[in-house]
Amino acid sequence: MQTKLADFIKDSPQGQEADAILRSCVHCGFCLATCPTYQILGDELDSPRGRIYLMKQMLEGQPVTHKTQLHLDRCLTCRACETTCPSGVRYGALVDIGRGLIEQQIARDSSSGVMRYVLRKVLPNRTLFNFLFRSGQMIRPLLPQSLKSKMPVAVSRAQTWPAPRHTRKMLVLEGCVQPTLAPNINAATARVLDKLGISLIRAEKAGCCGAVTFHLNAQQEGLDYMRRNIDAWWPFIARREIDAIVMTASGCGVTVKEYGHMLQHDAAYAEKAAAVSSFTKDISEVLDNHLDHLKQIIKDGNASSRSVSAFHSPCTLQHGMKVRGVVERILGVVGVERTPVPDAHLCCGSAGTYSILQPEISKQLLKNKVAALESGNPEQIMTANIGCLLHLKSGTKLPVKHWIEFLDERLSDCHGMQS
Repeated sequence: MQTKLADFIKDSPQGQEADAILRSCVHCGFCLATCPTYQILGDELDSPRGRIYLMKQMLEGQPVTHKTQLHLDRCLTCRACETTCPSGVRYGALVDIGRGLIEQQIARDSSSGVMRYVLRKVLPNRTLFNFLFRSGQMIRPLLPQSLKSKMPVAVSRAQTWPAPRHTRKMLVLEGCVQPTLAPNINAATARVLDKLGISLIRAEKAGCCGAVTFHLNAQQEGLDYMRRNIDAWWPFIARREIDAIVMTASGCGVTVKEYGHMLQHDAAYAEKAAAVSSFTKDISEVLDNHLDHLKQIIKDGNASSRSVSAFHSPCTLQHGMKVRGVVERILGVVGVERTPVPDAHLCCGSAGTYSILQPEISKQLLKNKVAALESGNPEQIMTANIGCLLHLKSGTKLPVKHWIEFLDERLSDCHGMQS
């Protein structure tokens, strides 16, 4: 694609990056076939190729309108287009640049502005979110259906988190909403790793990964969250105390793995950010290196029962981090019979705050995804991201859980058999 960027952007780091991404696009249109919003809306401006044209016009100095903003807002940033693209167009990075520039040029209406402000102030603040969530549960029967459907009736408590006792240690990002909505996910991860001779520890001052705020276009605020986490984790890296930084929510994982890119122009943090990204692993990547050990535990425990389950691979896992087939391989080792899932590459519609800001599109995507997951008649649904988990729960009567919790249960059963 030929480009001629406007003077206001062409010599900046953002402009140079955007120019390189735009020039890599060859207009082939392969992305249309895998774009969830194009599949539903049928408007090319709601496809990656169409949005790329809109961003190109803006970067070349043409007027920016609310229509441009609308089409970029409708993008889920699922990055299925990146998986499909034969030219390797880094669409996710480009849309981040485009959204940031539009936010500076186009004022939002008051209701949209307030909603986005509230989301980026409440969701990343673990203490405030926990208080508001607990309060909301108390008055749940009085809430409108739109809010009631997003609020779980009950939240399971975290079970035992093993005390650090192994030489090998890994850090975990606790996350912002996950400790309130699904506290057992990280505890289950700690128990699984403990059985493999690894202690999972927490950095007290680490918090939200920055994704929610950054993708609500408060990008500098999002970068500040990233810097705070780097500061919290850096002593562990510098002292060589950890083997990895473990992610149990793929939405956080894809963000932390990109800290190095996002802070590459920050002289004070660029090197540390790159190191943090290199240490970051999805929990599936960690366990994939211990498959023989897992097999042995299952074998010694004489576990013979099988589970018929559907696995939903979050977009952030399969398209963002490009971790494909790994969870599925682990589940196969521990006796899970996976049912086929048609169009497994398509988004469930959660996408961070998307289900709140774009509810109609999100509901249709959820309906389609649930139909695909249930088509093989599974006993339960598993996934790898807290946002997807909660979203799927709102659309199905089947049990929905994080796959690491299932693995923890299986290994605990085996331990019980041995004892």
